Amino acid sequence: MVYPQTELGGDAGAVRAYGERVEELGYTHVLAYDHVVGADPAVYQGWNGPYDINTTFHEPFVMFGYLAAVTTSTELVTGVIILPQRRAVLVAKQATEVDLLSGGRLRLGVGVGWNPVEYEALGEDFTTRGKRSEEQVELMRMLWTQRSVTYQGTYHRVTGAGLAPLPIQRPIPVWFGAQSPRAYRRAGRLGDGWFPQMQPGPQLDDARRIVSEAATEAGRDPASLGMDGRIAWSRDAEEMAEALQGWVDAGATHVSINTMGAGLTSVDDHLDALTSAAEVAKAFS
Repeated sequence: MVYPQTELGGDAGAVRAYGERVEELGYTHVLAYDHVVGADPAVYQGWNGPYDINTTFHEPFVMFGYLAAVTTSTELVTGVIILPQRRAVLVAKQATEVDLLSGGRLRLGVGVGWNPVEYEALGEDFTTRGKRSEEQVELMRMLWTQRSVTYQGTYHRVTGAGLAPLPIQRPIPVWFGAQSPRAYRRAGRLGDGWFPQMQPGPQLDDARRIVSEAATEAGRDPASLGMDGRIAWSRDAEEMAEALQGWVDAGATHVSINTMGAGLTSVDDHLDALTSAAEVAKAFS
């Protein structure tokens, strides 16, 4: 399931309630979106981004550190961390800590983002984010698997340094959020999996072809890459079942159910929605 950041982000009690209930219902993973700061529409006239200064977000690594203590089996998934607006070595350390505290349950979804306001606030370059993200993933994988790392890239330099302790998963799986041909190729070359930003259909077919071609060109087996689809929760069980079947037919290895934007106004409403969705999803497990 997708944690409803934008609707319950200010409710600390909801985090525990969700973590415990999701595990009881048999969901395999909880996925969290990421944004650090929001733009003020009063300053940015004509702002039309999906989020602004009023949109709530828990910081995923901190939230997952908490969820690691109140769950025992649910996978913790960032979907996605905006990687290039953060320092790669610190992300590697934070991811390692979550992986250790959770017993190896972290799946690190990363993406390059769309919000230059956020990049400015965090002191990172928006224009080089794609190239830097590729270098970041390479460096993080070295840090997760080697005691001492020396690395010289275009944007990063590490000389004889390493993380201690190392994570349980070596390396931690890295999945890519992707919604452009360049990002599809990046996912195919470098990712352990990817998050499509569309529903099954011709667009997804085209995207999968690019991902597969890039994987093959990099000497990788396209079949080894995971794919995490996403569906919106619906009160109509048949509609949800049809959406789930669409992802099964498309070859998804995972599907995340999103209860945001459905007019649910309380923690209990969201948990009731997850309960009904679980009944539908059991037919596909």
